[in-house]
Amino acid sequence: MSTFLPVDEQMDLLQKGAAEIIRVSDLRERLEESRTTGRPLRVKAGFDPTAPDLHLGHTVLLRKLRHFQQLGHTVIFLVGDFTSLIGDPTGKNVTRKPLSREQIDEYAKTYQEQVFKILDSAVTEVRYNSEWLGKLGYEQTIRLASHFTVSQMLERDEFHKRFQAEHPISLHELLYPLMQAYDSVALECDVELGGTDQRFNLGAGRELQRHYGQKPQIVLMTPIIEGLDGVQKMSKSLNNAIGINEPPSEMYGKLMSISDELMWKYWVFLTDLKQSEVDKLQAEVAAGAVHPMEVKKRLARTITAGFHGETAAQRADENWARMFQQKETAEGLEEMHIAYADLVNPSCPPGELQIRVSKLLLQAGLAGSGAEASRKLAEKAVRIDGEVVTNAAIPLESLPTRLVVRLGKRAKVAVIGAVGEGV
Repeated sequence: MSTFLPVDEQMDLLQKGAAEIIRVSDLRERLEESRTTGRPLRVKAGFDPTAPDLHLGHTVLLRKLRHFQQLGHTVIFLVGDFTSLIGDPTGKNVTRKPLSREQIDEYAKTYQEQVFKILDSAVTEVRYNSEWLGKLGYEQTIRLASHFTVSQMLERDEFHKRFQAEHPISLHELLYPLMQAYDSVALECDVELGGTDQRFNLGAGRELQRHYGQKPQIVLMTPIIEGLDGVQKMSKSLNNAIGINEPPSEMYGKLMSISDELMWKYWVFLTDLKQSEVDKLQAEVAAGAVHPMEVKKRLARTITAGFHGETAAQRADENWARMFQQKETAEGLEEMHIAYADLVNPSCPPGELQIRVSKLLLQAGLAGSGAEASRKLAEKAVRIDGEVVTNAAIPLESLPTRLVVRLGKRAKVAVIGAVGEGV
């Protein structure tokens, strides 16, 4: 007797957040076969270790892998340590700079540490494609390449644009789709996951499996999620990504910076909330029953908790609220432009920036004398950027810098300029 859920129930979960499935009817048929035979589907997604950290954009695929895993299917996390030597040309208008084997090995190790924040390590099959691609040899590579034509490759959007613009296309780049396709043959995949920008590579896998007498894999594509700018896809190189290893406060703060419009896409693709629940939240915001800020805070807590735990997420929420409140309160405060030379700590080591807090209070007009300033410090009555200060001197990261200085109920914004200069 099958231990798999009815196909309709499985499809309900698997189709959530899917941009396209090639083909839906084939997936249903394969799931029915799985229920009949008791054989779990083999489902893979490949990740080339081209950077040390995964970001939230990667987790869209990882979450869909987890859905298959939760339904009892075999999930393969494929580390593209061999294909990283080529570099995926997807989305690139220039040839990628090749990585060293040492870099690839180092990044691959960090990927494994990060991926199990989402997948269940006990039942995840981790494979490296160097296992089979490194053994192909010239003869098998030539036979592999014989299944595709140059015109097919030039149909690929990236290659077509570069060819038309007379930008160089290196021969080794044409091998990338072949290598990714052969991964599916070597692993005898039933399903491969990828972003919508991977359509060509994923389709090549289906084509090659036919040549090798295998059933063509079902392709499930997920949308490409935009980064913090809300325009370009999330990418470390575009400086718009949220790394899953980032500290809770940074992750939370970055999530709070996204637009209200992008927030809904993050709810769908980066959380386990059902589509109907997301729709309900959106309707409540549209009706004015819930403020979008509260919904975004809930989103930031939910995602941060998923990677760092509830306690860390709650602390990040409280810290952000304090910083946000501080920022709001700072608006309208009198600004005092003060030269660093008027605040410098004489005992400050060369090359370091450090100021005496008593001098800062005096220059800002918050204390009448050095004695009063020192007494207030001892009484813990001084706050700088929302934090109680008791030390006589504090370091600065750079100049100019802007500090909200409070003494009791009085507060001013101190804008500290370069050494020996005002601002």
